[in-house]
Amino acid sequence: MSTAELTVKPLSRETWDDFETVMGANGGARGCWCMHWRLSMQEWMEGKGAGNKAAMRKLAARKTPPGVVGYLDDDPIAWCGFGDRSDFPRMQRSALLKPVDDEPVISLTCLLIKKGHRGEGRSAQLIAAVCDYLGETCETGTIEAYPVEPVEGRRAGPDNAMTGIASAFLAAGFTEVARPRTDRPVMRYSLR
Repeated sequence: MSTAELTVKPLSRETWDDFETVMGANGGARGCWCMHWRLSMQEWMEGKGAGNKAAMRKLAARKTPPGVVGYLDDDPIAWCGFGDRSDFPRMQRSALLKPVDDEPVISLTCLLIKKGHRGEGRSAQLIAAVCDYLGETCETGTIEAYPVEPVEGRRAGPDNAMTGIASAFLAAGFTEVARPRTDRPVMRYSLR
């Protein structure tokens, strides 16, 4: 593993090409472009690929970024999508990910480490860098995440690991606040 520090920059028009580099030709998993939680299932399916990419590009042009690109030196190697919980309609309708209380949170919804940098412990570094970034730029005092906790002896696949792995969040200082299913903890980090 490289000892270089992972840094983040908000997704914007200026960092769009770096985001594309991280997401790869498939836009992450199956043409998602990190729109999974932001659209209805029908909208997401209809937009797979180019439509979802265009939708994310519009979000990247807004003042409030939909996430950050992670860098080792100047090399873009990671992505983390986030936003106010209300930015994610599919999450709002999910029985599994329904709010655990009324506390306002910034939801971390997607983590992606570029191939070639996986298995190096970069997820916890990315999460810590995102928390630092949100601590400087966000008024909400709590970050919430919805990782998976793989069954012992099994690896989580890309379709269910898109929200991150619980051990990386623990390593970054998150604590579990709920567990709606055996393999799905809800975890929080206080910025204040």
